[in-house]
Amino acid sequence: MSTENINIGEAELEIMKVVWKADEPIGSTAIGKAVEDKGWKRTTIATFLARLVEKGALSAERQGKAWYYTPLITAKEYKKSQVKNLIKNLFDGSAQSLVASLFEEEAFSDKDIKELRAIFDNREE
Repeated sequence: MSTENINIGEAELEIMKVVWKADEPIGSTAIGKAVEDKGWKRTTIATFLARLVEKGALSAERQGKAWYYTPLITAKEYKKSQVKNLIKNLFDGSAQSLVASLFEEEAFSDKDIKELRAIFDNREE
């Protein structure tokens, strides 16, 4: 399944962030502890995890009585696919329109602009 076809909801993304931070497969108990500030019940977290497995974002492996999860997509891949979809669907395929929109909203600091210039300069070399 292509990363572009994986739609992760806002709550599911919170789960993915926890899994992405883990250096190894992470158990559902550890995931629950990491998101306990959300106030979600164990069954809710289990539902999110099952959906993410079904969508192809996670793999699940049972070890004893516990389930352990591993990401099948990286955070970088997911972000890239979401930006592509945003540009395609909201800005009619124009990255320039996206950037112009951000500038119009004054979303860039002077530091951001310097860093962006450096990225463009390096790409031209």
